[in-house]
Amino acid sequence: MSTTAGSAPVETGPFAFTADNMRLAQAIIAKYPSGRQASAVMPLLDLAQRQHANWLPRAAMDYVAELLDMPAIRVYEVATFYTMYNTKPVGRHHVQICTNLPCWLRGSEQIVSACEKATGTVLGETSKDGMFTLSHAECLGACVNAPMMQINDDYYEDLDETSAASIVSELKLGHTPKTGSQIGRKTCEPAGGLTSLTEPTKGRGA
Repeated sequence: MSTTAGSAPVETGPFAFTADNMRLAQAIIAKYPSGRQASAVMPLLDLAQRQHANWLPRAAMDYVAELLDMPAIRVYEVATFYTMYNTKPVGRHHVQICTNLPCWLRGSEQIVSACEKATGTVLGETSKDGMFTLSHAECLGACVNAPMMQINDDYYEDLDETSAASIVSELKLGHTPKTGSQIGRKTCEPAGGLTSLTEPTKGRGA
């Protein structure tokens, strides 16, 4: 996701899928009935974005439009509506911090501050070294484990200022930070562990 949704597509040089990605694209298109190939637009845009340093130039959108025999404007509409697509360059690590109500109540403002300090940039901008882009996310769908953030494809949950800064530091060093809950929570169970139904119930009449 990205806060760049709705911005004008950036123009670059020509774009074409690599041979491997073209095979993937053809396999995706083949999943849809004849004449309905436009249904593949979202996965193909994702494929193009992953090939092009995690963002979509206009040339990539035009290429997908031609491949699917769609008007280019329809592809632009999809790419600028869904926040999973980036229509301008982002850093190597796209840090998207949820600031919606559940995360805000649990301290997302402190997470934003910690990430700004750790990356040397501010929300909505990219660090000078090109490593980090900080973005606001409206909701990332893990409210029980708030506050949280998404970095590229990974979720980091149950954050505080220390763990958020540590994750950024690990990425700076080229390491792979622990994903998921940062406090050892199992999926979305209560933070203190299960409090009910901890033992199998007995059958009726037992």
